[in-house]
Amino acid sequence: QVQLVESGGGLVQAGGSLRLSCAASGRTFSGYIMGWFRQAPGKEREFVAAIRWSCGSTYYADSAKGRFTISRDNAKNTVYLQMNSLKPEDTGVYYCAAATTRHFGVVLTGTADYWGQGTQVTVSS
Repeated sequence: QVQLVESGGGLVQAGGSLRLSCAASGRTFSGYIMGWFRQAPGKEREFVAAIRWSCGSTYYADSAKGRFTISRDNAKNTVYLQMNSLKPEDTGVYYCAAATTRHFGVVLTGTADYWGQGTQVTVSS
């Protein structure tokens, strides 16, 4: 059974940093794109960043470029989202997702085969 378990969320002041982790289990993810999404209160879920597990190529939302870095550790079967220079508008529940596609365009739409339960990130001003 596939499981994606996020961790690392919390409360941080504006300008601070957090590193989110997504521990993946239950299958081999080499053919997957792994993504991070977030949902703020009263808003729709939005794409943040994605990475091709096989080669490590990445794609970011404009809001994440230059501040966030997605990476993966093959040995630990874990995907990370390093978030720096956090802003109050980064507040939300962050979800990890896994999609059986080679196309970032599919993941941008929020299409995924598996989702984690989410981890709360709160950035205070």
